[in-house]
Amino acid sequence: MAFSIKDFLPKSLLGRSLLIIVVPLILLQVISGFIFFEAHWDKVSLRLARGVAGDIAAVISLMRGDPAPERRAQVIDVAAKSMQLAVTPRDGAVLKKPTPVADSLIAETMARAMREYVGKPFQIDTESVPRHVVIDVQLPEGVLSVVTSRKRLFSSTAYVFVAWMVGTSLILFGVATIFMRNQVKPIRRLAIAADNFGKGREVGSFKPEGAQEVRQAASAFMAMRERIVRQIRQRTDMLAGVSHDLRTPLTRMRLQLAMLDEGAARELKADVDEMEHMLEGYLAFARGEGAETPEPTDLSALLAGVVQQARRKGGRIDLHTEGTFKVALRPTAFRRCVTNLLENAMRFGEHITVRAGVRAAIVEVVIDDDGPGVPEDQREEVFKPFYRIEGSRNPETGGVGLGLSIARDVVRGLGGEISLEDSSLGGLRVRMRLPL
Repeated sequence: MAFSIKDFLPKSLLGRSLLIIVVPLILLQVISGFIFFEAHWDKVSLRLARGVAGDIAAVISLMRGDPAPERRAQVIDVAAKSMQLAVTPRDGAVLKKPTPVADSLIAETMARAMREYVGKPFQIDTESVPRHVVIDVQLPEGVLSVVTSRKRLFSSTAYVFVAWMVGTSLILFGVATIFMRNQVKPIRRLAIAADNFGKGREVGSFKPEGAQEVRQAASAFMAMRERIVRQIRQRTDMLAGVSHDLRTPLTRMRLQLAMLDEGAARELKADVDEMEHMLEGYLAFARGEGAETPEPTDLSALLAGVVQQARRKGGRIDLHTEGTFKVALRPTAFRRCVTNLLENAMRFGEHITVRAGVRAAIVEVVIDDDGPGVPEDQREEVFKPFYRIEGSRNPETGGVGLGLSIARDVVRGLGGEISLEDSSLGGLRVRMRLPL
């Protein structure tokens, strides 16, 4: 499986912003540390090691210049007091391993200095004596053992530098996190406001704040919201007026039908009923459900009520809900949504099942029928307003082509999704997913 660098990058704006700050900071610290340690160990540490090696060379030279015991004792005393070297001559001793073993960075640096200043076989031990380094030098008369403190070979500036780098990095990272979090907050508020508006919820006291670009985006969102609300209001008012104006001639037509013969009156009455049904559908589609506030609703009870009403109209419907659960719904809108779906199923099928249950953090409502179904290539088209399938579903069975469109608007307004699938009954399956 192929991976790209995007798979490992943070998904949030805050994470990516901090990454932009942290990556150059880490690179700077690494480069600075590399340059520092190169200079430190090549110069400072080597200079300290050369000082110790020079003192050892001086002690050897003084002891060989006057080998008398009194003179050797005097040199050893001077080395201890002035050079911080504990010198112990071992006459007749021989080094077992005259080749130096550089088992640490200190030993390696010291070995380099010993070769330059002493030029005799030696052995370095950095572990036997805690916080000290033991240097054995092979001389013609025996082994000269020298013990010195690690402090003479190691500079604490390395620790200070590392602590300074880590400390300043943490401070900078903390300041950057606080600053970027405050910059991201207005963007999050804008996203929440846009999501609430898209779902038909109250946006509340949202106002532009933050950086100039964020304020511009927030102002553009508020202007867009006002335009959309105004357009929806105008469309609703227009269709409501049209519906009101058409109801008057329809009423007169009903009165005139009463004076016609029974056969003609029945046909005209069916046409009038169809016109009223179409007007109700158009008005419901135009009105939308934005004015209704979502509230915790017993979904099982709501489905039971809708199914019971559909059964009274002659529908054969089986209902199964997995327990009782509350969902944030617009009750009137969702009831109309399920009613539309059941009426569609009753119009084209004889047997219908309704199932509801919780899957993780999602509530699923599934409606199956045994009708002719919807061709797979038209399952997205049927959600468009006024779209009706010709052939597979008989247009004479009624409907204005708005039921599924209204259902999708209601479900998406609640943050969910609706889809069409093949049913196990042989017809159409409508699956609705709603967040808990």
